[in-house]
Formats: sequence, structure tokens, C-alpha cells
Amino acid sequence: MVDGYFSAISNAKDDLPLAVGPAIINALEFFIDTAFDNMDLVLTIIAPPGRTQISDAIVQRVRGALSHLGAETAPPDWLAPSKACDIAFSGLAAQQAVASARTAIDEKGPVAIDIIAGKTAGRRKKMLIADMDSTIVTSETLDELADFAGLKDKIAKITQRAMQGEMGFEEAVRARVSMLKGLDEGALEKTMKRVKLTNGAKTLVQTMKANGAHTILVSGGFTYFTDKVRDEVGFDKSYGNKLGIKNGKLTGEVMEPILGKDAKLKVLLESAAKKKLSLSDTVSIGDGANDVPMLGAAGSGIAFHAHPIAADNASGRIDHSDLSAVLFAQGYRIEEFII
Repeated sequence: MVDGYFSAISNAKDDLPLAVGPAIINALEFFIDTAFDNMDLVLTIIAPPGRTQISDAIVQRVRGALSHLGAETAPPDWLAPSKACDIAFSGLAAQQAVASARTAIDEKGPVAIDIIAGKTAGRRKKMLIADMDSTIVTSETLDELADFAGLKDKIAKITQRAMQGEMGFEEAVRARVSMLKGLDEGALEKTMKRVKLTNGAKTLVQTMKANGAHTILVSGGFTYFTDKVRDEVGFDKSYGNKLGIKNGKLTGEVMEPILGKDAKLKVLLESAAKKKLSLSDTVSIGDGANDVPMLGAAGSGIAFHAHPIAADNASGRIDHSDLSAVLFAQGYRIEEFII
């Protein structure tokens, strides 16, 4: 229906007399703007960096699928050519739209494209709160630290149980750290040299900061790492746990209180209140069970390459793309990215 209005404008420009055409064109353009304002939701289709591309045919299949379920859709708005596209819509629930789009995109087999739907109002968030391990950085830093004690595989198994929600986080962190008692403090620096940022991490944080957002790194990992990652990426603040160290050796203890899922949620709630922001103005990102409360509480909770327990409890998920997808999900255009 909206496409028809665009055709009308084009025809008016070509066919109507100069004295009449401009008035009708202005009226039609106003009508279209009003129609767009009535689209309360937007579906964003995102292709990961590399060979996967979003074709016009894919976009049209998605629009057709939404329309088939009774939704009204606006014409596609490309945020990045062949890589990210918005389709504003109304008359259909967000999760229904995502499921319908997924089916349409995977019509001929699974395609590595992410789909996120959300409200058009308040889309650009004013606060970012992000997990660190396996989110802002590619690894689990405690697992890497354990490698210097010859215990990486053993400790990684406990980490996976905790991230999948099979074991309480506080219990898991105490168990893992106790196994590192006596490890030389120098292993922390060696571990940090191994840490790699996830693609898009700096772009996400720097772009949001440039647009006035407050950015927070919050982790069940340790302040030795969170402080350094905070400074490298450019987060405004960071929170983490503290390792016990005495005489240059790890004591095998974690300083209380332990920062777990409840503390992450508390950081979100208190930080938003301090900045006088509604939770709808916030976006959180994480991958594991201890991120679930903050994913659920934030205006937009995005599970990033996540364990099922996190993905199932988030309002959106990114399974294929890098962290720049979080910007596309907020309606940022590629030319606005700070790279």
C-alpha cells in the first residue's frame, strides 16, 4: 500500500501541471510521513561481515511474509547496502515478525542472517551495559588464566556449566578460583596478552558514546581484566570481581561480595536511576545465564552468540554478526559508525 503512494508521487512529478503538481506532491509526502509514524515496530535484517549479503529478493520475501500475516509494512530502508535493512511495520507482534522473517529468509535453506525486531520509538538507547567474557572479548578470561596452571580444560568445563545455568555462578567462580591457589601473579599479565576484542566492540561503544550514551562494562570476571578492557574499548565505567593476591601469588579466594547475575542487574538499575533514565532507554548485551536478569530488564536485551538460556530470555539475539549489529538494531546507518 505504501509503495503505491511512492508511485503516485513519481507519477505526479511527471504528469501533473506545474500549478497543481507541487500541492498534490506535498500532500502525498505528508500522508506518507504520517503512515511511517504509525509504524510502531521495525524489523532489522543484518548480514555478518564477509560473503553473506542481503538481496532485494530476500527483503521482498520478508515483507511478503509479514503482509501475509496481516501486517502493514513500509518500504525497505537500507542502513548499509546489502548488509543491513530496516522494514518498519505494524499490526503484528515483534516475535511473530521475527519468526515469519526467519522462515522467509531460510526458504531455500539456513542463511547466516540475523533478525531483530523492536519498537521504533526510543530506538536509540542512552545507556549500554555489556558483559565482557565471550561478548566484548572473544574468550573466557578465567579459562585462559587457568591455562597457566595447566587446568584450562578442567576449569572450562565448570565455566560452561555455569554459563548454561547448570551451576550457580557464585559456586562456580569460587570453585574455579580455589583451583588456582598459588599461581604466580605474573600469569595475569600473560593472560591479558592473549585477550582479543570481539569484532565491532570498539565501534559499538565509541559510536554510542559519540551520540551521548553512557557505557558500562560489567563482568563476573576480574578487575585486572575489566579495567584494561574498559580503557582499551572506551567504556565509561567497569565492574568486576577481585582476586585475592598475597606475596605475588593467587590466594585461591575471590573477594566478597561476588559480582554475579543479581549484581549485574543492580548495576543496570542503579546506573539508569543515577542518569535519570528509564529502563526503556537502555540496551544490555550478554551470552550466559548470569546475564539473564539484566537482559530481561533492559529496554533491549540482546543475546550475543549466546548459550540457549540467555538467547531464550532476551528480546533479541545476534547469532552470526559482530557487535556492530547492535548499532544496526538501533537504527544507526553505516556512515554513522565510528570505526
